[in-house]
Amino acid sequence: MAYLAPIHRPSSVRHALRIRLISPDEQSLVVAKANLLEVYAWGEDGIALCYSQSIYGKVMMLEKLQFAQSPTEHLFVGTDRFMYFTLSWDNESRQFRTEKTYVDQADKTSRDSQTQDRCLVDPTKQYMALHLYDGIITVLPLIGKGKKRGPSEALTLGEPVPTRIKEFFVRSSCFLYPRDSSDTVPQLAILYEDNHQKVCLSIKNLDYSLGGTGDPGSATLNDVTARDDLELGASHVIPVPAPCYGLFILTEMTVTYIDVEAGQITNRPLGEPVIFVTWASVDAQRWLLADDYGRLFLMMLVYGDYGEKSIIVDMIGQTSRASVLVYLDNGLVFVGSHQGDSEVVKIHEKAITVVQKLDNVAPILDFTIMDMGNRNGETQSNEYSSGQARIVTGSGAFQDGSLRSIRSGVGMEEQGILGEMDHIFDLFSFKSGESKAHEDVLVASFADETRVFHFSGEGEVDEQEDFHGLSLLEGTLCLSNITGNRLLQVTRSAVKILDLGSGMVTAEWSAGDADGIAVASANEIHLVVSTGGSGIINFDLDRDLHIIANRSFPQHAQISCIHVPAVCPDICVVGLWQTASVAILDINSLETIQEVVMSDDAVNVPRSVVLTQLVADEAPTLLVAMANGEVVTFSVNPNSFDLSSRKATILGTQEVTFKVLPRNDQTFNVFAICEHSSLIYGLEGRIMYAAVTAEEASCVCSFDCEAYPGAIAVATSKDLRIALVDTERTTHVQTLPLNATVRRVAYSPKFKAFGIGTIHRELREGYEIVQSYFKLADEVMFKELDNYTLYNDELVESCIRADLRDGSDELVERFIVGTAYMDPRGQDIVRGRILVFAVTTERSLKLVGEIATMGACRALEVINGNIVAALVKTVVIYSLNAPKLDKLATYRTSTAPIALAVCGSQIAVADIMKSVSVIAYKRPTHPGGSHSLIEVARHFQTAWATAVAHVDEYTWLESDAEGNLMVLKQNVKGVTADDQRRLEVVSEIRLGEMVNRIRKVDVESTANAVVKPKAFMGTVDGSVYLFALIADSKQDLLMRLQGAIAARVQSLGHVPFNTYRAFKNTVREAEEPFRFVDGDLIEKFLNCSASVQEAICKDLGLTEAADVEEMRAMVEGLRRIH
Repeated sequence: MAYLAPIHRPSSVRHALRIRLISPDEQSLVVAKANLLEVYAWGEDGIALCYSQSIYGKVMMLEKLQFAQSPTEHLFVGTDRFMYFTLSWDNESRQFRTEKTYVDQADKTSRDSQTQDRCLVDPTKQYMALHLYDGIITVLPLIGKGKKRGPSEALTLGEPVPTRIKEFFVRSSCFLYPRDSSDTVPQLAILYEDNHQKVCLSIKNLDYSLGGTGDPGSATLNDVTARDDLELGASHVIPVPAPCYGLFILTEMTVTYIDVEAGQITNRPLGEPVIFVTWASVDAQRWLLADDYGRLFLMMLVYGDYGEKSIIVDMIGQTSRASVLVYLDNGLVFVGSHQGDSEVVKIHEKAITVVQKLDNVAPILDFTIMDMGNRNGETQSNEYSSGQARIVTGSGAFQDGSLRSIRSGVGMEEQGILGEMDHIFDLFSFKSGESKAHEDVLVASFADETRVFHFSGEGEVDEQEDFHGLSLLEGTLCLSNITGNRLLQVTRSAVKILDLGSGMVTAEWSAGDADGIAVASANEIHLVVSTGGSGIINFDLDRDLHIIANRSFPQHAQISCIHVPAVCPDICVVGLWQTASVAILDINSLETIQEVVMSDDAVNVPRSVVLTQLVADEAPTLLVAMANGEVVTFSVNPNSFDLSSRKATILGTQEVTFKVLPRNDQTFNVFAICEHSSLIYGLEGRIMYAAVTAEEASCVCSFDCEAYPGAIAVATSKDLRIALVDTERTTHVQTLPLNATVRRVAYSPKFKAFGIGTIHRELREGYEIVQSYFKLADEVMFKELDNYTLYNDELVESCIRADLRDGSDELVERFIVGTAYMDPRGQDIVRGRILVFAVTTERSLKLVGEIATMGACRALEVINGNIVAALVKTVVIYSLNAPKLDKLATYRTSTAPIALAVCGSQIAVADIMKSVSVIAYKRPTHPGGSHSLIEVARHFQTAWATAVAHVDEYTWLESDAEGNLMVLKQNVKGVTADDQRRLEVVSEIRLGEMVNRIRKVDVESTANAVVKPKAFMGTVDGSVYLFALIADSKQDLLMRLQGAIAARVQSLGHVPFNTYRAFKNTVREAEEPFRFVDGDLIEKFLNCSASVQEAICKDLGLTEAADVEEMRAMVEGLRRIH
């Protein structure tokens, strides 16, 4: 049984509008992202999210309706299941309210619209027209409660009335503005392509008559005028309001204005071809136009003194490729994008400025999993929620293409910047007096000075030139409050204890010129410093720096780091350079109690150590940061100080520095600073790692001041700032713009690099130039290391990293690239190539193998050190015998293979029309024998497959082009041979988004885990989902819980959950999801009130209070997985 949970919500924007939703005097922006509705407010700085809620269905239509008795406008929503409903805003609950329950317009006898679903509202607000099926317009009257509608009567949507039209392939349509308010017959303009591929314009009158009681009425669309002489590139019709009236027709070469009544035509040539994709009205005479290349145009219709009209079209700027434009006000425009970041831009005179960008990872064409904690293999071993596993996606298209890093982590909210300061070495905070409830002094240490900043209760900052006798002319190594209203300061040259009341130095120790202090650490009782690199001294802070003990280490064991813990005051921990070891010393004698060697590599030495209480009621944890970015943890026995439970996690490629941050429950967090900074903390008895959005941090410290309680101070290479760390882990996205389509991406842990297949597009003198490359990029900075240019008419189709046999039994790591030609080459009709690249020691690409193929190479995999290639109608296995590739075996597929997945000797082939088949690779059993591919199982239903992955023994996960997921299992225990060859559907659900890529993961789960993660999925709409298998003992509980929540939690539009998630394609439609649990619905249990939670548990037969708490804990655990 399967489980599905969202990691990253959809971010693609296809529909948006401006609406008076919340207040009659306040405009809001409503944005639809797949099944997500978001409400934004806007200002000069951009837009701000006010509310977000998911619906049961993918939004295909969005429109606003104004009813007479409602002071605000209502939102009309149409979904991909041909349902529509209306929503209003409830100011008391601050959320959407369903006004009209869903109406199902599904018609199995009609053909879906081949262009797009459209929703049009008559300017007189009498009718709404829906275009859902070819040749059919559905008319919905906006009628009053009575037969005669008065101005004060409430309006509602009437019964839908379908009417036939002869225009099938509709490119664009709109209602025209009436010239006379007494004209009650709406006119509909339809731009369409006829059977002879001519582009025509038809203008029709809508005649509607009310029916009697129980009769929905009737509607007809009668031709008024028509034109069949339009340019082939005509794409949009735009209605023109008063005073000009009429309509625009946008074509690739011309903008045409037509005065319908007078029959006058005004043309404005564009000078060069332009492919318009969307438009928005600014006012009665100005419109914004967007084209396929992200250019934004301003079009004006100028009305002369004598009635003459002229058109002005100016390009005003460059944006992401727009899917929808919404003019807000005061020159602000929302640019909603499907294949790039959505933007808010400000219009100036013939120019624009970008005010705000909103991250969009759609469409995800490919992705790979970069496990920062496991560099030894390709599969993921860390949970995504740990922050160590990041998903790197190839997102966007053409000029909006980019690499995106999606990572679970803890966000930091910046509170203020103290100023520009570079090269800060360390940060400290302390209280200026023992009567102070909060820390009020922040100290920044530099290589040759120390700067002090005092904070008032209101947050005012004052830099102190002299403060209580602190040494400010050299860097500070250690600074903290100690008992007796005193302050400890350690610099390179001396140790001081200062009285905070008088500002006098009460004790001082000098290190001398030869033996400067290198490292220092202290708790409230002891201070331990390292002098000369090999000597350590323990001072008693209660006895005015009385030296308790000192010790000199041999020259081959110099000290790299020291930590004096507060949780175990009888010991201190030191890291040693040459031996690459960590030693636990008795604090009084400085003799070694325990010592452990951390690495066999002399260069990989401990650079930072911390012993603290991460997990409550458990043994303290010792953390050791190594020079290669690895963090090693031990459990420390507080009595014998024995070390156990060694675990290693890689946070980055550079050394990590630790800072301990206190929590409110007598435990501590550890901030690990490196190029991928992380927060290490305890949760439910486990040590957790969460990425932190502080990529530029060089040092941090706790700073719990009155103005910013619970804050931390963060130093970067440029400045010093105050920030708050989020209490909850969320998803964070980082972007690397490539200005090209990232068609495929592969990751090599060994080379610490990405292999990226890109497609560049640009306009040169009106011609579109497309060029494809395979690039090698660094894993940290994504810096391009090398690239290989493909032929001019050749595109990247597939790319993987694999271990291949290079003419021997030894495996070598290679990048493999499959390509396709846009035009077949040569007499043999070569349609693609397979290229094999090695990465040299200089981190450059070297072509070591190549073969021309008779079909485009759509997908690649590796099996037993050989290449598996999915060509058109054929799956082929090649062996690498550099510089050649030798064909070993072939298999003929049903239609065309689109994706491959390998497990052991079995290969799953996802066919573009015929679902999935499983073939077995048979190696020769004797010398001179032949290799073969034999079909062992097949799914015999029709499905337009897009991706496939192996998720369990004899079990495969398949996605199709219609947004469905299927779990297929081979019936190996079938009675007959035919039964055993059958792939049976054991789980199925409608996701509602097309999945482009499924990546298998291999994560260790605890013995009592409710679900076991098996795969990630990336979709066209920018969503990332986690697929998991449910433990046998929890399957019945989760299925019944899903049903109980669906019955108790009402969706917007009151759409039934089972209808929403039921499998549906052109061949078959189910009534409910089959053996699939929707994690998004399960997690809504936590948002329910206590009474509803109790009622849900009661529905399951769980009546005790402890049962409710246990259910809540289980669901919280499920949410933490992602």
